[in-house]
Amino acid sequence: MAQAFAALSAVEVMAYGLLFFGGIYLVFGLATWTLTRHVLPALGIGRVLDPRPLQPGQLRRELQQSGVSILIFGLGMIFPWGLLQLGWAQLAERTPGQVALEILALVIWNDVHFYINHRLLHTRPLRRFHLPHHRSVVTTPFSTYSFHPIEALMLGNVILLPMVVHDFSFWSLLSVPIFSLFFNCIGHANYDFFTRVSPMHWFAASRRHHLHHACYQGNYGFQFTFMDRLFRSVLPPGAAAAQIQQQSQARARRDAGSQAGGHAG
Repeated sequence: MAQAFAALSAVEVMAYGLLFFGGIYLVFGLATWTLTRHVLPALGIGRVLDPRPLQPGQLRRELQQSGVSILIFGLGMIFPWGLLQLGWAQLAERTPGQVALEILALVIWNDVHFYINHRLLHTRPLRRFHLPHHRSVVTTPFSTYSFHPIEALMLGNVILLPMVVHDFSFWSLLSVPIFSLFFNCIGHANYDFFTRVSPMHWFAASRRHHLHHACYQGNYGFQFTFMDRLFRSVLPPGAAAAQIQQQSQARARRDAGSQAGGHAG
């Protein structure tokens, strides 16, 4: 498979990249939406984190922005392919055990890379490129790739440095967008899948990222908490409770007023 990938033309690499990223995005996004909107609530498993309604037109906007990100990620496959063509990186044959260790290393690197870039996107010079993502205060699985193109470029280069410093298996590198998108869909699902685990457990990533969107600052990590702990950017579990309750109550009062006005008319 490594030789087949390296032998592709540039046009073929970009075409396969678009199909790959578009395909996994639709599969993971629709599966997460179905689970959290229908299956799990019907089974009484887990709970919705933020009960506030989505903004008008939010899903359309998220899908449009996600389409641009898929275009960038798919066409961006030319860069790892280009490293191979230039001889700056190589793909190696590995045993299953070695592939598992490489994937573990890439999972950890993905969290470090995400934290660094995410913190940069919250700085004054770059935050305008992150604000389109934060328009989704109440997140959905389709918020996952809902980026400004600059943010997509920053987050999408995660495998380039590892490829230069180590000869990875093709399958190890292929796992990165798959596990990254899977964890990202979970994080943006607005659903607490494991209500009994502690807020710092890696199974509670959806809780932590929900707080990041609700509060804007804090909880900059991806799936794990070691970077937030190291740089003291962990949000307390109830950080958004007051504002969610206040806005939910205000909406209930508006709805009650509208109904009363309708009856009066």
